[in-house]
Amino acid sequence: MGKRVLYAEFLHETNTFSIRRTGEQEFRQGRFNVGTEVPRIYTGTHTAAGAALEAAARYGWTLDTPVSAEATPSGRVLQSFFDATVARIVDAAHAAPVSGVLMHLHGSMVTEELEDGDGELLARLRAAVGPSVPIMVVVDVHATVTELMANHANGLISYRTYPHVDMYDRTWQAAHLLERAMAGTIHPQITVGRAPLLFGCDGGRTLNGSPMNQLLDRANQAEQSGEALVVSIQAGFSSMDVPDIGPSVAVTTDGDPATGQRLAQVFSELIWATRDFSSISFTPLDEAVTLARAGEGAGRPLIIADFADNPGAGAYGDGTALLAAMLRGGLRNAILHAIYDPAVVKTAIDAGIGSQIDVELGGKTDPSLGGGPLRVQGMVTRISNGCFIAYGPMGGGAPRNEGPTVVLRIGDIDVVVASSNNQANDLGQISSVGLDPMRAWTIAVKSMNHYRAAFAPISRAILEVDTGALCTRNFLARPYQHIRRPIYPFDSVEYGEQHGAQYGEPHAEQ
Repeated sequence: MGKRVLYAEFLHETNTFSIRRTGEQEFRQGRFNVGTEVPRIYTGTHTAAGAALEAAARYGWTLDTPVSAEATPSGRVLQSFFDATVARIVDAAHAAPVSGVLMHLHGSMVTEELEDGDGELLARLRAAVGPSVPIMVVVDVHATVTELMANHANGLISYRTYPHVDMYDRTWQAAHLLERAMAGTIHPQITVGRAPLLFGCDGGRTLNGSPMNQLLDRANQAEQSGEALVVSIQAGFSSMDVPDIGPSVAVTTDGDPATGQRLAQVFSELIWATRDFSSISFTPLDEAVTLARAGEGAGRPLIIADFADNPGAGAYGDGTALLAAMLRGGLRNAILHAIYDPAVVKTAIDAGIGSQIDVELGGKTDPSLGGGPLRVQGMVTRISNGCFIAYGPMGGGAPRNEGPTVVLRIGDIDVVVASSNNQANDLGQISSVGLDPMRAWTIAVKSMNHYRAAFAPISRAILEVDTGALCTRNFLARPYQHIRRPIYPFDSVEYGEQHGAQYGEPHAEQ
């Protein structure tokens, strides 16, 4: 009889400063698939679930898939929804004997009552399957890894790319370890280390010259030498007001806690040594528009990325400062993705294609962040149901349903207006509403870094701006109340730096 393996996905990156709560509706606007829906949708895709399904076929597992759920980052998860979703997973574990568990989590989930939703999920799951069943967990590079998570899992593997284009590979890595653990040839356990940092690892960016790449190279060396089964570096998520905020390292060894502790300390000190390094460089908003206007007609589009109103970090996605600057600057043949405004979407659909509408667009969640409602007149040129296949590097060929979406042509700018809040990370988000990204002179997106996977290859240049929305880079102004202290850069902290010389001199954040 084949081994029965439980595979489940429950991902949410919680921005505790957001006023929007996250429940079933928000997850269904992302993805919420149960039971046999999971293999029907993800078989043959280059996704985490696709990898789990392939591993089951290769190793002869009987795979139980109780739930695959993910919502766009936003505020705290409703406790009732969290409990119900975790119950689906735990009930599946109780339904029949389980040989192993493979979980795909974000690692930075906060609920209305819990600072560590992922740790609580794993604790309930461990209670259900017992102490001897191996649990392997794949998490985001922006996970906030806790001792509770480590205590109730056997192995932890985080993505090694940002933009995240290796979820499939990391899940295969976790599946391979799970097969070995179920066979009893390894006995994995996790050791966690962290420096006293609010932010680090260049935010997890894996661009040329980033210290994150050097950390990952060191991690690969430790794995290839046999020192550890896995060394995972997490940049953390600075929009969580919780004690365990900040970068971390999770070392999975084959029953060797002493080596795990040693490596955790070494990597924590390496992370500390590059604490002030930043590859982010902002262009003033009006200057970015001026540069875009000067290069119109030059061929490939210029990309303007709004770092601060990034839905992928929990921003509201309805800020209008970027659009207002584009209109002031008179940009031509431009696309903006997207303004989150379900009310305007409904108005546009009711009016129909070809109609001129006069609306207050965006800025409704918190007008003080990223630009308030903008009075515009525009023509409804496209109406879409929001369904498409995401074939880009982050999409993996999986279907998406982003809900009713319209295009308003305002001046010479095509503005995508959405009924769900999603960052731009796939060209299909634009082409599915009838726009051609290759023919635009300027494309404005709301994203910190994920846009690069799909948009950088088609661009002539990229400019990043900070519009002062919820995820502004000025994280020191956030009203933290629950983070541990002392912590850098709020406090003066002494910490080991003997491992930092190889990185050269880190440059100050721009």
